[in-house]
Amino acid sequence: MPEILVINGRIFTGDPECPFVEAFAVSGGRISALGSDVEVRAMSTAETQVIDLDGNFAMPGLVDVHAHLGLGGRQLAFEMPVLPSDGVAEIAGKVRAWRERLEPGEWIVGGIVGSTVMDDLTHHDLAALDDAAGGHPVLLRDDTMHNRWVNSAAFEILGIDESSPPPEGGSYVRDQEGRLNGVLTELACGPAEAAVMDTIGDVEGFHAEAFTTAVRTLNSYGITAVQESATMDYALRTLHDIDEAGDLTAHVVASMPSRPFLEEGINGEELYRVGDESHSRHVHPTFAKYVLDGVPMTRTAALIHPYRCNHADDDPNFTGETLWDADELTTSLLALVDRGLNAKLHATGDGAVRLILDAVEEVRRMRGWDAKFHIAHVEFVHDDDLPRFAELDVVPDASPYLWFPSVMQESMKKQVPAETFDRSWPLRRLVESGARVSCGSDWPCAAPTPDPWTGLATLITRANPDPEVPGRLNPGEALTVEQAIAAFTRNPAEAMGLGDETGMLRPGLAADFIVLDRDLFAADPATIHETSVQQTYYSGRLVHPTPPQPD
Repeated sequence: MPEILVINGRIFTGDPECPFVEAFAVSGGRISALGSDVEVRAMSTAETQVIDLDGNFAMPGLVDVHAHLGLGGRQLAFEMPVLPSDGVAEIAGKVRAWRERLEPGEWIVGGIVGSTVMDDLTHHDLAALDDAAGGHPVLLRDDTMHNRWVNSAAFEILGIDESSPPPEGGSYVRDQEGRLNGVLTELACGPAEAAVMDTIGDVEGFHAEAFTTAVRTLNSYGITAVQESATMDYALRTLHDIDEAGDLTAHVVASMPSRPFLEEGINGEELYRVGDESHSRHVHPTFAKYVLDGVPMTRTAALIHPYRCNHADDDPNFTGETLWDADELTTSLLALVDRGLNAKLHATGDGAVRLILDAVEEVRRMRGWDAKFHIAHVEFVHDDDLPRFAELDVVPDASPYLWFPSVMQESMKKQVPAETFDRSWPLRRLVESGARVSCGSDWPCAAPTPDPWTGLATLITRANPDPEVPGRLNPGEALTVEQAIAAFTRNPAEAMGLGDETGMLRPGLAADFIVLDRDLFAADPATIHETSVQQTYYSGRLVHPTPPQPD
C-alpha cells in the first residue's frame, strides 16, 4: 500500500501520454499510481501520509543538465559575492570590506565579475584592486568561469611579472599600454586556483560543506537532478561520501575532464578510474568532459565567420581556433565509447560545434548509437548544422541564464559578427527538428545562484525579466511553456541517462516533485521568473524547506 498520497491539486506529470492528473500515490520513494482525486484517495490507510495540495500546482522536480557544484557551493558557503553588474569601484569597495574579516595574508576569493568589466580592465584597475586588498592576494572569477582577475600579491605568489611568457593554453592579459591588468585566461587560471586551495586547512571538510551547500541550494529552487559539468577527483569522492552517508538529495551525473581544465588535477584515464570507484546509488560518473574552444568574449571561441575588427591590428580573417583537431577528437571519442563513457563537449562557437558533429557522425558510423553526446552551449549554430543534432542524436545543452539577466550578450556582441550573433540560441528550430533540447544553469557562471525560473521564463519570452531593459534576443526562437518545461525536466533526464529514474511523474519513476506558488500554464510568461518553490520532494522525502531536526 502507498506510504504517501498527493491529492487535490493540478499536477503536470511531464508525461506526454498523461500530462495532467489530480493526484498520485508514492510507494517506496517511487510513483505507484496516478489518477483522479477520488481514485487515489481510495488507496488511503490509517498509516498513509496525505499531502493535500489545496489546489496548488505541482510538477516533476527540475533537472539541471549543466552546473558546477563545487565552484557554486564554495562561492555561497565561503566566498565574497560580486554581482556581474558591479563596476571596478563597486568591486574594490567589496574587497576592502571583505578583507576586514580575514587574517593577514589570507586570500580574498570571490565572484562573479561581469564580462563587460573584464573586457576593459587596465593596469590602473589592477592598482585599484591592489589598494583595496591591502596586501591580501585576490582571486575573482568572471561570469564565464574561464577567466580570473587577480592582483599583484597573487602574481607574486604565482611567480608572474611583466616579463613572464604566456602559459600553454592560456594567457596573462595586457592592456593597450602593454601592461598586465591582472586577468588570467583559460589554463592560466589553474595555478591560481591551486594556490588558493593550498591555504585551506581542512580540505575534506571544505569540499563537503561546498557540495552540501550546493545541493541544498539546488533543492531550494526545485532541482532534484543535476549534471556536474567538470568533475574533478575530489568532487567524485566527496559526492560519493555524501551519498553513502544518506545525505545526497539529488541525482548527480558526473562529467570528468578528458584533458587539463580550469582546475589543476588528474584528468583523462587516470580520472576515469576514480570515477569507476565512485559510483553509488545517486552518483553516476558516466560522462567525460571535452573543451573544444573558449568563449566569444575573449575571442577564444571557434567561429565559422571571422570576428569583428575592433582594433587597428585585428586580423580581419581571424575565426578563433579549436583546442582539438578533427582526427584526434574522433580517435578520442571512439576510445571513450569503447570504455563505456559518454561525452559532454563544450563548444561556444559554431565552428567548434561543426567539428563535434563531424566527429560524432564518424563515431556513430563506426560504433552505433548507444553513447550519449551533449554539446554545450549552442549559442551559435550554423543553419546547415541545425538538423544534424536530431539526425545524430546529439543533445543541445543550453544555458538560458547566460542570456538574461547576464551581461554576457553585450560583451559577445562586441566580438561576434552580426550574421552569427543575430541567430543566437536557435532553440525553436532545434526542437522542431526533433533535437532533445536540454537546459541547465551553468551555475555559477553568469549568476550567483542556480535559479532555473529565470532561465525557463527566458526560453518563452526571449526577453530580460527586468522590464526596464528593452528588446528580445532572436525572438523567433521562443518556445512554448510545455516545450520549456520539457527542456528542464524530461529531456535532460533522458539526456543524462536518468530517463528511467526521474524527469516525469510516471509509475515506477522516483517521486521527485515540487509544489509551486503558481500554475505555469496559467501564469503570464513575463512573471514566471518570479516563481517560488513551496516544497521540493526527493524520492518522496521533503528536502525543501528542510524539515526541523528533532532535539
